[in-house]
Amino acid sequence: MSADMILAEERAAVAEFARRMVRDGLVVGTSGNISLRRDTLIAVTPSGVDYDTMTDGDIAVVDMDGTVVDGSLKPTTELPFHLACHNRHGAQAVVHTHSTAATALSLLRDDVPFVHYQIAMFGGSVSVAPYATYGTEELVANVDFAMRDRTGCILKHHGTLCIGDSLGKAYDRARQLEWLCDVWLRASAVGRAGLLPADEIDRVVERFGTYGQPQTIAAGR
Repeated sequence: MSADMILAEERAAVAEFARRMVRDGLVVGTSGNISLRRDTLIAVTPSGVDYDTMTDGDIAVVDMDGTVVDGSLKPTTELPFHLACHNRHGAQAVVHTHSTAATALSLLRDDVPFVHYQIAMFGGSVSVAPYATYGTEELVANVDFAMRDRTGCILKHHGTLCIGDSLGKAYDRARQLEWLCDVWLRASAVGRAGLLPADEIDRVVERFGTYGQPQTIAAGR
């Protein structure tokens, strides 16, 4: 891809992390999607393109209203909830997966249990948004509600949605959310899982405000 193409660096990062989703087992085939914003433009994965063969040039660029401003392929059909996250939840990056454990948990619960303090990285409890058909305004409304003051949620019968101020942070949250769901599923398969109290999660949320190192928006590293 030419360096002077619109959002060249962001497109490269989106394609790279899309391929990584496959390697990490967070998606199968063409499921899931990623977006990364710079100012008022958003690089987003296209609809129906295999991540293993996806190139930087396949990544679409849209404005904050969803109008395509560059790219020959249609953006993901899930663009509406990406736009909601960028416009209303302060996201710089959005990662949506169809990961196994999170989807399985969504069939059993309306939230993610406090099985580990790592849930504090989402700002507290993580909700399961009610099911709605993909690409619909109903799904956007459900996501909007579940994401209030949070950096991640699960979509019932669907997958996960995580945001961040860099692609690296959003992606790490998607991986951590899958891990949390897997821990609960494994523990509850054996017996009644012990949970942390809510006040402990509140304490860790405060500590997480100063945890970690700064990350660049484009590369997420």
